[in-house]
Amino acid sequence: MDDEDDGRYGGDHLDFRGAEFKGLVVAHGTIHQHAAAPTALDALPARVTGFAGRGTELGRLLDAFDPSGAGAGAGAGAGAGAGAGGGGGGGSGPVAALSGTGGIGKTALAVEAAHEACARGWFPGGVLFLDLHGYDDDPVTGEQALEALLRALGVEPEHIPVRADERGALYRSLLAQRGREHGAVLVMADNASAPDQVRPLLPGDARHRLLVTSRGRLPQLGARMVALAELTPGEAHELLDRALRIADPDDSRVADERDAAMDVAARCGHLPLALQLAAALLVLDPEKAVAELAAQLAEFRDPLHGLDDGDPRVRAAFGLSYRRLPPEQARLLRLLALVPGAEVTTAAVTALTGDEVPPTGTLDALARAHLVERGSEDGRWRLHDLVRVCGVGVVAGETDLREEGEAARERLLEFYLRWAGAADARLRWIPGNPEPERFADRGQALAWLDAERAGLVAAVQWASDERHVRKAVVLAASLAVYLLWRRYFDDGITVGHAARAVAHGAGERRSEAIAWNNLGLVLREAGRLEETIDAHTHARDLFQSTGDRHGDAVARDHLGLALREAGRVEEAIDAHTRACELFRSVGDRHREAIAWNHLGVALWAAGRADEAIDAHTRSRDLCRAVGDRHREADAWNNLGVILREAGRTGEAIEAGGKALEVYREFEDWYRAGQTLQNLGSAHKQARHPAEARAHYLQAADAFTRADAAHKAAEARTAAAGLLTP
Repeated sequence: MDDEDDGRYGGDHLDFRGAEFKGLVVAHGTIHQHAAAPTALDALPARVTGFAGRGTELGRLLDAFDPSGAGAGAGAGAGAGAGAGGGGGGGSGPVAALSGTGGIGKTALAVEAAHEACARGWFPGGVLFLDLHGYDDDPVTGEQALEALLRALGVEPEHIPVRADERGALYRSLLAQRGREHGAVLVMADNASAPDQVRPLLPGDARHRLLVTSRGRLPQLGARMVALAELTPGEAHELLDRALRIADPDDSRVADERDAAMDVAARCGHLPLALQLAAALLVLDPEKAVAELAAQLAEFRDPLHGLDDGDPRVRAAFGLSYRRLPPEQARLLRLLALVPGAEVTTAAVTALTGDEVPPTGTLDALARAHLVERGSEDGRWRLHDLVRVCGVGVVAGETDLREEGEAARERLLEFYLRWAGAADARLRWIPGNPEPERFADRGQALAWLDAERAGLVAAVQWASDERHVRKAVVLAASLAVYLLWRRYFDDGITVGHAARAVAHGAGERRSEAIAWNNLGLVLREAGRLEETIDAHTHARDLFQSTGDRHGDAVARDHLGLALREAGRVEEAIDAHTRACELFRSVGDRHREAIAWNHLGVALWAAGRADEAIDAHTRSRDLCRAVGDRHREADAWNNLGVILREAGRTGEAIEAGGKALEVYREFEDWYRAGQTLQNLGSAHKQARHPAEARAHYLQAADAFTRADAAHKAAEARTAAAGLLTP
């Protein structure tokens, strides 16, 4: 039977959380069929241009990757260190941990080692890459990391378990299956800050490898540990020379001014990030002598010396780089430092700057200066966290720049509001109503939300600034359906708590009620039932206190779903009954239809079959009146199930046929398959084995068209059970 996820939502979110099933039951929504979920097993980033040195450390990592284990002893003996997982004579352990200070080149080395290992054929199963953002304001948790890796392994969002232990079990199972079918997989967890981020990612299959990078050593993982120090003077010199020669093969300044180049390397602390920034200064100014750069670094007075974060060697190189930037590049770099989330799209950057056209030329120039990095996909950009710290420090140091930054944030928030609102309208749209603007279909809306998700979630947390309160709360509401649909429960809870807290602080009681309600929806999806009941109770009370009868009805309807799931069926019936009355009183016939359906499920759970039939009949008639054919079909199907259980098989078959007609009309093959299964059960109960078998086989065909192989197999098994011995 059908549980609706949001009072304002008329789209295709399917929600079985609160239903208590007796027999085969169908929930209904508009389904857009897609191919099987894609995988992301070719996610290894490109090699860093101009990678230099690190021969010893590279050898240790390759030793850890080697499936033969032939070099295990050599790696440990060279000082790599063997943890509890390092293994004995059977070879190296499954985990390698690469540690070192920020900006020292951990990711570059890890990527270089992974490319070399793949070139040797050691990971035919592919590479999974995940940035844990361990030193950002909102690091990735172990549960979130598992979710991301499961999606990358091709698991549909609705099949990702809620509980962390179940996610871990599925992850290990899929890796084992991948190992059997394709071979070893390398999992790269970049930028970890705590063992709890990484421990859930340990592969259960010994053929796979997990490579972790972190500023700390993380000895708790029992990993083969490789500590990364600064480059040697010779390696630093090589990096500078190579960077210049990549830009111009004839540029011999570093080779010609060896002493000055060694001075530059020393003042950069032999730190790769600082060296890359310094090299970019020479590349961008072909007339600059290396000695001149060395002198500038020596004279540099750090305006950011009061910062607790960041490395002074990076700040010096950053400061010189920033000072030489043209005004438009300097402004864009300052603004990028304020962007929420780890990455930002070009479209969001355009909104941030207020430009009429995307500032792609300026972004490219900053990338050439090593101040901006290209992100995980085309059209995405990011800053190294140390560069971000420096940029924030520049903005914080001047009143005019702080005001410039707040104006940019306001523009970005407006951009997110307009587009997220339009995407949300498309997700909620019901055929027959005026079509929303901006997005032609659901696919476009979801693609935009997917691309901007990290920034959208982070922007909601700007609500702590009083000037952004109202917009942040509205943005949070606009994300509610999307985050449920894509099953980003952690993000949904983060957004919900942020919106609720700021609305409460600002005394916006209706906004707080909306936030509580949306928070309850995602908490219920995440399996946190008592918190769900508390959230919807808060929402109900706040809506009542503001005189919002429609909001009161929505909150009661959702509260009823949670109460029923908690086994408090009579309380659920009361909540749904009152919701029906309130929706009728405010004239919302569509939501009243949905509430009647919920009431029918609760009545059926209480054993009150006749009342349940009446409730679903009311839901069906109201859906027909408002033109919602999909929910009308849902009501028909739920009626069919109850009628069959009540022994009224003839009526059950007729009701199921009505539902099937609509599902087929809309090419909703998954729901058609479920209805055909219900019809098969009804015919079996009526002692029509041939008809029952035919319906089960048709159900298998429908499930196959819906890419639901496991359901198709169930239907074929049911059909086989009806064959005459």
